[in-house]
Amino acid sequence: MHPNSPAEPVLAAWGIDTEGKPVFIGLAPAGSESTDAWADFLAELVARGLRPPLLGISDGAPGLIAAMETTFRQSLRQRCLIHRCRNLVAKVPKNAEAEVKAAYWSIFDDIDDAPGNKAVAEATRRAGDFAKRYRKVYPKAVACLEDDFASLTVHLRFPREHWKRIRHSNFIERTFGESRRRVKVIGRLPGEASCLSLVWAVLDRSSRGWRGLTQTSESLRLLQDLRRQLLEPPRELRPRRAKTTKPNAVTAAA
Repeated sequence: MHPNSPAEPVLAAWGIDTEGKPVFIGLAPAGSESTDAWADFLAELVARGLRPPLLGISDGAPGLIAAMETTFRQSLRQRCLIHRCRNLVAKVPKNAEAEVKAAYWSIFDDIDDAPGNKAVAEATRRAGDFAKRYRKVYPKAVACLEDDFASLTVHLRFPREHWKRIRHSNFIERTFGESRRRVKVIGRLPGEASCLSLVWAVLDRSSRGWRGLTQTSESLRLLQDLRRQLLEPPRELRPRRAKTTKPNAVTAAA
């Protein structure tokens, strides 16, 4: 974006509104993907009126994770299962990739338990079975799975019909791929404004084709319950002060 500078990132954010529709929220240039850069970006979104989301979905970028946990302390965070799968499979031999990949996805797929603690407990149990099976032969793969495992199961607290859509950031990755394809043809862009204009146009156009989330009365009820638990906890009532009553006046009679 700038003369004599190395490749620079463009930070972007998407969201799903209460009606289940995808929304392109913001775009900004940055010198890096550091915690400070992401924190400034999120702070600008908040200043524009963005309320704390119920859920934030990200890859394993430490700067983004730290900024999310600082800016939206009460929001839940889901780690992208697809990114984690790639990291895990990269730690086993080629001839074992298909088997380990299938075992990984079996941790999260086809969970019949109700959304919430029971579904999370079932995924955790399955992860334990995965660890027992592969710890001796592929210890690094097991360590990869166990690192921040709780963030891989957060989507199971949400409506079941949303699980496969909110457990990864893959739709964002596909959109970035289209942006890279357009920029590659041009080469180095003449400046920051032209870069942001092109990236915005590509992302905005791509986002119009995204499928949203199906909202039912049951899913809306669950989301509302989560919002009340996380973002709108009941306020502590002030203890009532005991009323002090003045003693009745006594009149002396002569």
